[in-house]
Amino acid sequence: MIISIASGKGGTGKTTLAINLALSLEKNVQYLDCDVEEPNGHIFVKPTFDEKKSFGMPIPVVDFDKCDYCGKCGEICEYNAIVVIKQNVLVFPDLCHSCAGCWLVCPQKAISTKDKEVGQLELGNRNGIEFIHGKLNVGESLSPPLIRAVKEKMDPTKTVIIDSPPGTSCPVIEAIKESDFVVLVTEPTPFGFNDLKLAVEMVRKIGLNFGVIINRADVGNRDVHDYCTRENIPILMEINNDRKIAEAYSRGVPIVELYPEYRDKFLALYQDIERRVGA
Repeated sequence: MIISIASGKGGTGKTTLAINLALSLEKNVQYLDCDVEEPNGHIFVKPTFDEKKSFGMPIPVVDFDKCDYCGKCGEICEYNAIVVIKQNVLVFPDLCHSCAGCWLVCPQKAISTKDKEVGQLELGNRNGIEFIHGKLNVGESLSPPLIRAVKEKMDPTKTVIIDSPPGTSCPVIEAIKESDFVVLVTEPTPFGFNDLKLAVEMVRKIGLNFGVIINRADVGNRDVHDYCTRENIPILMEINNDRKIAEAYSRGVPIVELYPEYRDKFLALYQDIERRVGA
């Protein structure tokens, strides 16, 4: 079963929930940190990394001995990553999406490719939890290809927990699509409520089964609760605001290590998701 943990905004506790669910299950679990721009699940899971791989994307290289400057490569590129100006071809690697259009359309076969490193994959383990994350290089803007590379490591024989990026943009969709269930983590504040509605619209558009967890449930107002009731959205779990949990988080200590009794709550959450998925 593939469970994605997502949120309409950052700072709601998405990674906290993903970590504690994985640690509660312990065995036969795969944790994929797809928040590749700022992965931090490893701070809490503390895996031993035994493999690191460079991840690159192909970018065009022009052979000027073959090129006749017809301009077809520039015409097909929607991102202006390759431009033909008179008797010259300019390539802008930072704009390239590696779509392959330019080298496929070139009638003279004058365009080859070379890999540009955009990030790394790291693989490790901790007590039965297989841990994989991607780390996008500073300055790189395209995270979906690296997210796909992380997801290619999914093991269908295990319970897969995906820690997705925050928000509702393309990286989030890339991370959560094909999931059996999506957990949307929110908080009962005006910002949390607004972004939850965007996240709900996103998962409904994709057609995924989902439920909501309310973090810091005893602060703010009742708008999130009332909205979930009106929209027939299951509230899977509520976690009250607790200074000790926040302090432990700042030290890289998961909830289930601070409060062992929470392990049963996360196991109950998993069983509830299993029931809703029909696994």
